[in-house]
Amino acid sequence: MRYWMTAAALSALLAGTGSAHAQSTAVEGRVDRLEREMRAVQRKVFPGGAGQTIEPQIVPETSTEVSGTPAGTPISDLTQRVAALENQVQTLTGQVEQDGYRLKQLEDGFNAYKRATDARLKALEASGSSPGGSDADPVIAPVDLGGAPARPTRPTRPAPTDTRPAPAEDTAAPKPSGTRAQQVAAVEKPNSGDPAEDGYTYGYRLWQAKLYPEARRELEGVATKYPQHRRASFSQNLLGRAYLDAGAPSLAAVAFYENYKKNPNGERAPDSLYYLAQALTKLKKPAGEVCKVYTELDQLYGARLSAEMKTGIAEGRVAQKCK
Repeated sequence: MRYWMTAAALSALLAGTGSAHAQSTAVEGRVDRLEREMRAVQRKVFPGGAGQTIEPQIVPETSTEVSGTPAGTPISDLTQRVAALENQVQTLTGQVEQDGYRLKQLEDGFNAYKRATDARLKALEASGSSPGGSDADPVIAPVDLGGAPARPTRPTRPAPTDTRPAPAEDTAAPKPSGTRAQQVAAVEKPNSGDPAEDGYTYGYRLWQAKLYPEARRELEGVATKYPQHRRASFSQNLLGRAYLDAGAPSLAAVAFYENYKKNPNGERAPDSLYYLAQALTKLKKPAGEVCKVYTELDQLYGARLSAEMKTGIAEGRVAQKCK
């Protein structure tokens, strides 16, 4: 009888030990799985520390001993470790989600800025404006000559109010010498009592001396202040030539077209159309646009064109293969 009780007690003890061992094995499996997940999250959050376990620099103080309770068993210790790992995984998961949200906001902001910048650049290109200043070489729209200015009545023969001859714009220019200030000071300013006439003559002399910026200021002032004066047409045309000679064909084309559009009966309107075709050629515009200018020039001012200009038109039409 005593032997039977001893065997039963031993059997119960073994059964309890087996149950505890199974429970400990299950908890250890959870711990291993959570530790692997923890390392995977750390590799995602800290790519430079992949494969390493990164410990926090500041951790809350935890009490490992509770008064009035007996020391924990291995199972309870493993349970605490599992709970701590689960909390850390949740915290890191939240941080990853917040970082992903912030990154999405940054991407959206950058895309919005890029769209706004692209739209602004397209608007600048479409309007033909230049953010660099007045001396830049903007891109101008194709010139539309159909019906823009008033057609001059033919035959047109202006009645000049001043019998003095205009300076020849094709005269060979002297070579400038000395400093810029000395070159400008060397150009004589006329004083005839007619500010428009004097301004054009002085601008012409500056252009002839290849002082193009100074010449442009004088010529533009005459064309702006005295639009009804005879020299307004001369000044606006020479303004375009000053731009063209300075290597700014876009601004030259604008000046030539403005002279033709605003003052089609002016004495230099035919010259402006002729040089407009040359400016468009230098801008490498389509041949159809250049040919249209030549056709307009021949139809409107054919009787007023000099032999030299007619020859230039014929050569230009051949070069552009105009029909």
